[in-house]
Amino acid sequence: MNNAFKALSDPTRRKILDLLKDRDLTAGEISDHFNMTKPSISQHLKLLKNADLVQDEKKGQFVVYSLNTTVFQELISWALEFIDKGDGQK
Repeated sequence: MNNAFKALSDPTRRKILDLLKDRDLTAGEISDHFNMTKPSISQHLKLLKNADLVQDEKKGQFVVYSLNTTVFQELISWALEFIDKGDGQK
């Protein structure tokens, strides 16, 4: 979970996740939304992948990236524990 929070701390990576929320994209399609080099985008994608926030799948000559919603569900469940505990202490 620490890797996920580290990955989420960067605004570029959060924007990548926002883009993937709508549909799966190739690295090239993702990089079209940013004013930075493709190697920089690849590094961000690598960090997101290492945090299990995104998955990649080779389709022909392209690698397609998609959200890994399981990790997001785990993060939300963890965060909701604080709300549930907080309600009992009022």
